[in-house]
Amino acid sequence: MELFAALFAISSLMLYHVGLLTLFYHPLALWYEARRLLPRRQPLYWRRQPLVSIVVPAYNEGPVLDRCIRSILACAYPFKELILVDDGSTDDTLTIMRRYERHPRVKVIARPNGGKASALNTGLRRAQGEVLFFVDADGLFREDTIDAMLAGFEDTRVGAVCGNDAPVNLDRTQTRLLCLLSHVGTGFVRRALSVINCLPIVSGNIGAFRREALEQAGPFREGCIGEDLELTWRIHRAGYRVVFQPRALVYAESPSTVPGLWKQRVRWARGLLQTAWLHRDMFFRPRYGPIAFFLPLNVVSMAFFPLVQLGILALLPLLALAGALPLRVDLLALIGWLGLGVACFTLIVALILDRAWRDLRFLYVVPLWIPYSIFLCLVAGRALFLELRRREARWNKLQRTGVVSRR
Repeated sequence: MELFAALFAISSLMLYHVGLLTLFYHPLALWYEARRLLPRRQPLYWRRQPLVSIVVPAYNEGPVLDRCIRSILACAYPFKELILVDDGSTDDTLTIMRRYERHPRVKVIARPNGGKASALNTGLRRAQGEVLFFVDADGLFREDTIDAMLAGFEDTRVGAVCGNDAPVNLDRTQTRLLCLLSHVGTGFVRRALSVINCLPIVSGNIGAFRREALEQAGPFREGCIGEDLELTWRIHRAGYRVVFQPRALVYAESPSTVPGLWKQRVRWARGLLQTAWLHRDMFFRPRYGPIAFFLPLNVVSMAFFPLVQLGILALLPLLALAGALPLRVDLLALIGWLGLGVACFTLIVALILDRAWRDLRFLYVVPLWIPYSIFLCLVAGRALFLELRRREARWNKLQRTGVVSRR
Protein backbone atom coordinates (compact mmCIF):
# COMPACT_ATOMS: atom_id res chain seq x y z
CA MET A 1 0.00 0.00 0.00
CA GLU A 2 2.78 2.40 0.88
CA LEU A 3 4.60 1.60 -2.34
CA PHE A 4 1.45 2.21 -4.37
CA ALA A 5 0.79 5.53 -2.65
CA ALA A 6 4.36 6.65 -3.21
CA LEU A 7 4.29 5.74 -6.88
CA PHE A 8 0.90 7.40 -7.38
CA ALA A 9 2.02 10.58 -5.64
CA ILE A 10 5.23 10.98 -7.58
CA SER A 11 3.56 10.02 -10.86
CA SER A 12 1.09 12.83 -10.20
CA LEU A 13 3.83 15.24 -9.21
CA MET A 14 4.27 16.55 -12.73
CA LEU A 15 0.52 17.09 -12.98
CA TYR A 16 0.64 18.88 -9.64
CA HIS A 17 3.45 21.02 -11.00
CA VAL A 18 1.38 21.73 -14.12
CA GLY A 19 -1.59 22.52 -11.92
CA LEU A 20 0.32 25.02 -9.79
CA LEU A 21 1.56 26.80 -12.90
CA THR A 22 -1.88 26.88 -14.47
CA LEU A 23 -3.38 28.36 -11.30
CA PHE A 24 -1.29 31.39 -12.18
CA TYR A 25 -2.36 31.15 -15.82
CA HIS A 26 -6.11 30.92 -15.12
CA PRO A 27 -6.81 34.64 -14.53
CA LEU A 28 -4.61 35.59 -17.48
CA ALA A 29 -6.35 33.17 -19.86
CA LEU A 30 -9.75 34.36 -18.70
CA TRP A 31 -8.67 37.97 -19.11
CA TYR A 32 -7.57 37.17 -22.67
CA GLU A 33 -11.13 36.06 -23.44
CA ALA A 34 -12.69 38.97 -21.53
CA ARG A 35 -10.71 41.49 -23.58
CA ARG A 36 -12.57 40.34 -26.68
CA LEU A 37 -15.72 41.89 -25.21
CA LEU A 38 -14.12 45.30 -24.63
CA PRO A 39 -13.99 48.10 -27.23
CA ARG A 40 -10.66 47.86 -29.05
CA ARG A 41 -8.83 49.60 -31.84
CA GLN A 42 -9.14 48.08 -35.27
CA PRO A 43 -6.32 45.67 -36.17
CA LEU A 44 -3.39 46.87 -38.26
CA TYR A 45 -4.68 45.23 -41.45
CA TRP A 46 -8.38 46.01 -41.00
CA ARG A 47 -8.74 48.63 -43.75
CA ARG A 48 -6.40 47.02 -46.23
CA GLN A 49 -5.57 43.50 -47.26
CA PRO A 50 -1.82 42.92 -47.61
CA LEU A 51 -0.28 40.29 -49.83
CA VAL A 52 0.24 37.15 -47.74
CA SER A 53 3.00 34.70 -48.66
CA ILE A 54 2.45 31.18 -47.33
CA VAL A 55 5.61 29.05 -47.32
CA VAL A 56 5.17 25.27 -47.05
CA PRO A 57 8.39 23.23 -46.79
CA ALA A 58 8.01 19.54 -47.51
CA TYR A 59 10.19 16.45 -47.29
CA ASN A 60 8.45 13.16 -48.13
CA GLU A 61 5.00 14.56 -47.35
CA GLY A 62 3.12 12.70 -50.10
CA PRO A 63 0.29 11.34 -47.91
CA VAL A 64 -0.75 14.78 -46.62
CA LEU A 65 0.49 17.49 -48.97
CA ASP A 66 -2.36 17.56 -51.49
CA ARG A 67 -5.00 18.22 -48.83
CA CYS A 68 -2.82 20.92 -47.30
CA ILE A 69 -2.45 22.76 -50.62
CA ARG A 70 -6.14 22.54 -51.43
CA SER A 71 -7.15 23.83 -47.99
CA ILE A 72 -4.89 26.89 -48.34
CA LEU A 73 -6.08 27.72 -51.84
CA ALA A 74 -9.69 27.36 -50.67
CA CYS A 75 -9.27 30.08 -48.03
CA ALA A 76 -11.52 33.07 -48.63
CA TYR A 77 -8.68 35.58 -48.32
CA PRO A 78 -7.98 36.80 -51.90
CA PHE A 79 -4.46 38.29 -51.78
CA LYS A 80 -2.16 35.35 -51.19
CA GLU A 81 0.67 33.43 -52.80
CA LEU A 82 1.60 29.87 -51.95
CA ILE A 83 5.26 28.89 -52.07
CA LEU A 84 5.90 25.14 -52.05
CA VAL A 85 9.46 24.06 -51.29
CA ASP A 86 10.44 20.46 -51.94
CA ASP A 87 13.49 19.62 -49.82
CA GLY A 88 14.86 16.75 -51.89
CA SER A 89 11.97 14.35 -51.29
CA THR A 90 12.28 10.73 -52.39
CA ASP A 91 8.53 10.07 -52.64
CA ASP A 92 5.85 11.76 -54.79
CA THR A 93 5.98 15.10 -52.93
CA LEU A 94 7.42 17.05 -55.87
CA THR A 95 5.00 15.39 -58.29
CA ILE A 96 2.08 16.59 -56.19
CA MET A 97 3.52 20.11 -56.11
CA ARG A 98 3.91 20.13 -59.89
CA ARG A 99 0.17 19.58 -60.28
CA TYR A 100 -0.39 23.09 -58.95
CA GLU A 101 2.46 24.79 -60.79
CA ARG A 102 0.15 26.38 -63.36
CA HIS A 103 -1.99 27.95 -60.64
CA PRO A 104 -1.42 31.74 -60.70
CA ARG A 105 -0.94 31.89 -56.93
CA VAL A 106 1.46 28.96 -56.59
CA LYS A 107 5.26 28.85 -56.85
CA VAL A 108 7.09 25.52 -56.73
CA ILE A 109 10.74 25.27 -55.72
CA ALA A 110 12.72 22.04 -55.90
CA ARG A 111 16.05 21.89 -54.08
CA PRO A 112 18.47 19.29 -52.69
CA ASN A 113 17.82 18.11 -49.15
CA GLY A 114 19.18 20.63 -46.65
CA GLY A 115 16.85 20.51 -43.68
CA LYS A 116 13.70 22.32 -42.65
CA ALA A 117 15.23 25.68 -41.69
CA SER A 118 17.11 25.86 -44.98
CA ALA A 119 13.93 25.03 -46.92
CA LEU A 120 12.01 27.72 -45.03
CA ASN A 121 14.69 30.29 -45.87
CA THR A 122 14.54 29.29 -49.53
CA GLY A 123 10.82 30.03 -49.54
CA LEU A 124 11.37 33.24 -47.60
CA ARG A 125 13.76 34.55 -50.25
CA ARG A 126 11.14 34.01 -52.98
CA ALA A 127 8.26 35.48 -50.99
CA GLN A 128 6.81 38.84 -52.03
CA GLY A 129 4.25 39.30 -49.28
CA GLU A 130 4.09 41.92 -46.55
CA VAL A 131 3.05 39.16 -44.14
CA LEU A 132 4.69 35.74 -44.26
CA PHE A 133 3.07 32.52 -43.08
CA PHE A 134 5.15 29.41 -42.37
CA VAL A 135 3.10 26.23 -42.35
CA ASP A 136 3.85 22.52 -42.01
CA ALA A 137 2.87 20.32 -44.95
CA ASP A 138 0.25 18.40 -42.94
CA GLY A 139 -1.69 21.52 -41.96
CA LEU A 140 -5.32 21.88 -42.99
CA PHE A 141 -6.60 25.48 -43.08
CA ARG A 142 -10.16 26.51 -42.43
CA GLU A 143 -11.75 29.03 -44.75
CA ASP A 144 -11.17 31.88 -42.28
CA THR A 145 -7.70 30.90 -41.01
CA ILE A 146 -5.78 33.62 -42.88
CA ASP A 147 -8.21 36.38 -41.90
CA ALA A 148 -8.09 35.27 -38.26
CA MET A 149 -4.29 35.32 -38.28
CA LEU A 150 -4.17 38.83 -39.75
CA ALA A 151 -6.55 40.03 -37.03
CA GLY A 152 -3.82 39.19 -34.53
CA PHE A 153 -1.64 42.02 -35.83
CA GLU A 154 -3.25 44.52 -33.50
CA ASP A 155 -0.72 47.31 -34.13
CA THR A 156 2.81 47.92 -35.39
CA ARG A 157 4.32 46.53 -32.17
CA VAL A 158 3.15 43.01 -33.06
CA GLY A 159 5.86 41.25 -35.04
CA ALA A 160 4.48 37.72 -35.07
CA VAL A 161 1.23 35.84 -34.54
CA CYS A 162 0.95 32.23 -33.45
CA GLY A 163 -2.13 30.38 -34.62
CA ASN A 164 -3.90 27.50 -32.95
CA ASP A 165 -3.48 23.89 -34.02
CA ALA A 166 -5.51 20.81 -33.25
CA PRO A 167 -4.89 17.13 -34.04
CA VAL A 168 -6.65 15.92 -37.17
CA ASN A 169 -5.98 12.18 -36.70
CA LEU A 170 -8.18 11.09 -33.79
CA ASP A 171 -8.33 7.41 -34.63
CA ARG A 172 -6.14 6.18 -31.74
CA THR A 173 -6.06 6.48 -27.97
CA GLN A 174 -2.69 8.24 -28.08
CA THR A 175 -3.81 10.95 -30.49
CA ARG A 176 -6.99 11.48 -28.47
CA LEU A 177 -4.90 12.08 -25.36
CA LEU A 178 -2.69 14.50 -27.30
CA CYS A 179 -5.83 16.22 -28.53
CA LEU A 180 -6.96 16.91 -24.97
CA LEU A 181 -3.51 18.01 -23.84
CA SER A 182 -3.18 20.39 -26.78
CA HIS A 183 -6.09 22.40 -25.38
CA VAL A 184 -4.09 22.94 -22.19
CA GLY A 185 -0.58 23.34 -23.59
CA THR A 186 -1.61 25.33 -26.65
CA GLY A 187 -4.99 27.01 -26.29
CA PHE A 188 -5.01 27.67 -22.55
CA VAL A 189 -1.37 28.42 -21.74
CA ARG A 190 -0.71 30.47 -24.87
CA ARG A 191 -3.71 32.67 -24.15
CA ALA A 192 -2.24 33.49 -20.76
CA LEU A 193 1.31 34.09 -21.99
CA SER A 194 0.06 36.25 -24.85
CA VAL A 195 -1.51 38.66 -22.35
CA ILE A 196 1.82 39.34 -20.62
CA ASN A 197 3.91 39.22 -23.83
CA CYS A 198 5.72 36.07 -22.77
CA LEU A 199 4.69 33.74 -25.59
CA PRO A 200 7.94 31.84 -26.26
CA ILE A 201 7.11 30.18 -29.58
CA VAL A 202 5.35 30.79 -32.85
CA SER A 203 4.48 27.24 -33.81
CA GLY A 204 5.86 25.78 -37.02
CA ASN A 205 2.37 24.43 -37.69
CA ILE A 206 0.91 27.89 -38.20
CA GLY A 207 2.81 31.13 -37.69
CA ALA A 208 2.77 34.56 -39.32
CA PHE A 209 5.43 37.28 -39.30
CA ARG A 210 5.52 40.84 -40.53
CA ARG A 211 8.25 41.26 -43.10
CA GLU A 212 9.63 44.24 -41.20
CA ALA A 213 10.08 42.10 -38.08
CA LEU A 214 11.84 39.34 -40.04
CA GLU A 215 14.18 41.86 -41.66
CA GLN A 216 15.24 43.01 -38.20
CA ALA A 217 15.39 39.60 -36.53
CA GLY A 218 16.88 37.71 -39.47
CA PRO A 219 15.87 34.43 -41.17
CA PHE A 220 15.60 30.96 -39.64
CA ARG A 221 18.80 29.73 -38.04
CA GLU A 222 20.02 26.78 -40.06
CA GLY A 223 21.49 23.91 -38.07
CA CYS A 224 19.19 24.60 -35.10
CA ILE A 225 16.70 21.84 -34.44
CA GLY A 226 14.12 24.21 -32.90
CA GLU A 227 14.11 26.80 -35.68
CA ASP A 228 10.60 28.11 -34.90
CA LEU A 229 11.39 28.54 -31.19
CA GLU A 230 14.75 30.21 -31.84
CA LEU A 231 13.28 32.69 -34.34
CA THR A 232 10.52 33.62 -31.89
CA TRP A 233 13.08 34.51 -29.22
CA ARG A 234 14.85 36.75 -31.75
CA ILE A 235 11.54 38.47 -32.53
CA HIS A 236 11.22 39.25 -28.81
CA ARG A 237 14.85 40.36 -28.73
CA ALA A 238 14.13 42.82 -31.54
CA GLY A 239 11.46 44.45 -29.35
CA TYR A 240 8.31 43.14 -30.99
CA ARG A 241 5.29 41.58 -29.34
CA VAL A 242 4.27 38.00 -30.12
CA VAL A 243 0.57 37.22 -29.76
CA PHE A 244 -1.68 34.17 -29.89
CA GLN A 245 -4.77 33.82 -32.04
CA PRO A 246 -6.89 30.86 -30.86
CA ARG A 247 -9.49 31.41 -33.60
CA ALA A 248 -6.86 30.98 -36.35
CA LEU A 249 -7.13 27.22 -36.43
CA VAL A 250 -5.14 24.68 -38.41
CA TYR A 251 -5.63 20.92 -38.15
CA ALA A 252 -2.43 18.86 -38.20
CA GLU A 253 -1.28 15.31 -37.53
CA SER A 254 -0.16 14.25 -34.06
CA PRO A 255 2.24 11.33 -33.58
CA SER A 256 0.20 8.14 -33.78
CA THR A 257 2.88 5.80 -32.39
CA VAL A 258 4.94 5.88 -29.21
CA PRO A 259 8.28 5.87 -31.11
CA GLY A 260 7.05 8.76 -33.25
CA LEU A 261 5.95 10.70 -30.19
CA TRP A 262 9.30 10.01 -28.51
CA LYS A 263 11.28 11.35 -31.48
CA GLN A 264 9.13 14.46 -31.74
CA ARG A 265 9.25 15.32 -28.03
CA VAL A 266 13.01 14.71 -27.80
CA ARG A 267 13.49 17.00 -30.78
CA TRP A 268 11.36 19.69 -29.12
CA ALA A 269 13.26 19.34 -25.84
CA ARG A 270 16.62 19.57 -27.59
CA GLY A 271 15.39 22.62 -29.47
CA LEU A 272 14.58 24.29 -26.14
CA LEU A 273 18.02 23.50 -24.71
CA GLN A 274 19.80 24.75 -27.83
CA THR A 275 17.76 27.94 -27.99
CA ALA A 276 18.25 28.63 -24.28
CA TRP A 277 22.01 28.31 -24.69
CA LEU A 278 22.08 30.56 -27.77
CA HIS A 279 20.03 33.27 -26.07
CA ARG A 280 21.19 32.91 -22.47
CA ASP A 281 22.25 36.55 -22.51
CA MET A 282 18.54 37.52 -22.57
CA PHE A 283 17.90 35.97 -19.16
CA PHE A 284 16.98 38.45 -16.43
CA ARG A 285 17.79 41.47 -18.63
CA PRO A 286 15.02 44.05 -18.01
CA ARG A 287 15.54 45.70 -21.40
CA TYR A 288 13.91 42.66 -23.03
CA GLY A 289 10.77 43.03 -20.96
CA PRO A 290 8.92 40.39 -18.91
CA ILE A 291 9.94 37.53 -21.19
CA ALA A 292 13.54 37.93 -19.97
CA PHE A 293 12.35 36.65 -16.59
CA PHE A 294 9.88 34.12 -17.91
CA LEU A 295 12.29 32.31 -20.25
CA PRO A 296 14.77 31.00 -17.63
CA LEU A 297 11.90 29.89 -15.41
CA ASN A 298 10.32 28.12 -18.35
CA VAL A 299 13.58 26.34 -19.19
CA VAL A 300 13.92 25.13 -15.60
CA SER A 301 10.29 24.02 -15.55
CA MET A 302 10.37 22.20 -18.91
CA ALA A 303 13.91 20.86 -19.04
CA PHE A 304 15.24 20.41 -15.50
CA PHE A 305 12.29 19.94 -13.15
CA PRO A 306 11.41 16.65 -14.93
CA LEU A 307 14.88 15.38 -14.03
CA VAL A 308 14.16 16.11 -10.38
CA GLN A 309 10.92 14.18 -10.71
CA LEU A 310 12.81 11.23 -12.19
CA GLY A 311 15.18 11.24 -9.24
CA ILE A 312 12.32 11.27 -6.77
CA LEU A 313 10.52 8.59 -8.77
CA ALA A 314 13.54 6.33 -8.37
CA LEU A 315 14.04 7.17 -4.68
CA LEU A 316 10.51 6.97 -3.26
CA PRO A 317 9.88 3.26 -3.96
CA LEU A 318 13.14 2.41 -2.20
CA LEU A 319 12.11 4.49 0.80
CA ALA A 320 8.69 2.83 0.77
CA LEU A 321 10.21 -0.65 0.79
CA ALA A 322 12.53 0.41 3.64
CA GLY A 323 9.62 1.88 5.59
CA ALA A 324 11.24 5.32 5.56
CA LEU A 325 8.80 7.45 3.59
CA PRO A 326 9.19 11.14 4.46
CA LEU A 327 5.38 11.61 4.45
CA ARG A 328 2.46 9.53 5.64
CA VAL A 329 0.69 7.34 3.09
CA ASP A 330 -2.57 9.28 3.36
CA LEU A 331 -0.74 12.56 2.75
CA LEU A 332 1.05 11.11 -0.27
CA ALA A 333 -2.27 9.93 -1.69
CA LEU A 334 -3.76 13.38 -1.08
CA ILE A 335 -0.88 15.00 -3.00
CA GLY A 336 -1.51 12.63 -5.88
CA TRP A 337 -5.23 13.30 -6.05
CA LEU A 338 -4.70 17.07 -5.76
CA GLY A 339 -2.31 17.00 -8.67
CA LEU A 340 -4.69 15.05 -10.83
CA GLY A 341 -7.68 17.15 -9.75
CA VAL A 342 -6.11 20.52 -10.48
CA ALA A 343 -4.83 19.33 -13.85
CA CYS A 344 -8.29 17.99 -14.80
CA PHE A 345 -9.92 21.27 -13.74
CA THR A 346 -7.54 23.14 -16.02
CA LEU A 347 -8.35 20.74 -18.85
CA ILE A 348 -12.08 21.42 -18.53
CA VAL A 349 -11.50 25.19 -18.53
CA ALA A 350 -9.27 24.84 -21.61
CA LEU A 351 -11.94 22.86 -23.46
CA ILE A 352 -14.52 25.52 -22.63
CA LEU A 353 -12.29 28.37 -23.82
CA ASP A 354 -11.61 26.55 -27.09
CA ARG A 355 -15.31 25.71 -27.42
CA ALA A 356 -14.17 22.17 -28.12
CA TRP A 357 -17.38 20.49 -27.06
CA ARG A 358 -16.89 17.47 -29.29
CA ASP A 359 -13.52 16.70 -27.67
CA LEU A 360 -15.26 16.14 -24.34
CA ARG A 361 -15.98 12.62 -25.59
CA PHE A 362 -12.28 11.81 -25.13
CA LEU A 363 -12.20 12.50 -21.39
CA TYR A 364 -11.98 8.79 -20.71
CA VAL A 365 -8.27 8.87 -21.71
CA VAL A 366 -7.36 11.40 -18.97
CA PRO A 367 -5.86 8.71 -16.63
CA LEU A 368 -3.15 8.24 -19.26
CA TRP A 369 -1.97 11.75 -18.42
CA ILE A 370 -0.05 10.33 -15.46
CA PRO A 371 2.14 7.86 -17.41
CA TYR A 372 2.51 10.51 -20.10
CA SER A 373 4.01 12.88 -17.52
CA ILE A 374 6.62 10.23 -16.68
CA PHE A 375 7.23 9.80 -20.40
CA LEU A 376 8.02 13.52 -20.66
CA CYS A 377 10.49 13.22 -17.79
CA LEU A 378 12.35 10.53 -19.70
CA VAL A 379 12.25 12.76 -22.79
CA ALA A 380 13.91 15.59 -20.85
CA GLY A 381 16.61 13.23 -19.63
CA ARG A 382 17.29 11.89 -23.11
CA ALA A 383 17.41 15.38 -24.63
CA LEU A 384 19.90 16.61 -22.03
CA PHE A 385 22.05 13.52 -22.53
CA LEU A 386 22.16 14.05 -26.31
CA GLU A 387 23.02 17.72 -25.93
CA LEU A 388 25.79 17.04 -23.44
CA ARG A 389 27.22 14.42 -25.79
CA ARG A 390 26.85 16.90 -28.66
CA ARG A 391 25.06 14.36 -30.79
CA GLU A 392 23.97 15.47 -34.24
CA ALA A 393 20.55 17.10 -34.13
CA ARG A 394 18.23 15.63 -36.73
CA TRP A 395 14.76 16.72 -37.70
CA ASN A 396 13.26 13.22 -37.20
CA LYS A 397 10.06 14.22 -38.96
CA LEU A 398 6.92 12.20 -38.38
CA GLN A 399 5.86 9.37 -40.64
CA ARG A 400 2.59 10.73 -41.97
CA THR A 401 -0.54 8.57 -41.98
CA GLY A 402 -2.90 10.79 -43.96
CA VAL A 403 -5.71 10.02 -41.48
CA VAL A 404 -8.31 12.81 -41.24
CA SER A 405 -10.86 12.42 -38.46
CA ARG A 406 -12.24 15.95 -38.52
CA ARG A 407 -14.42 17.38 -41.24
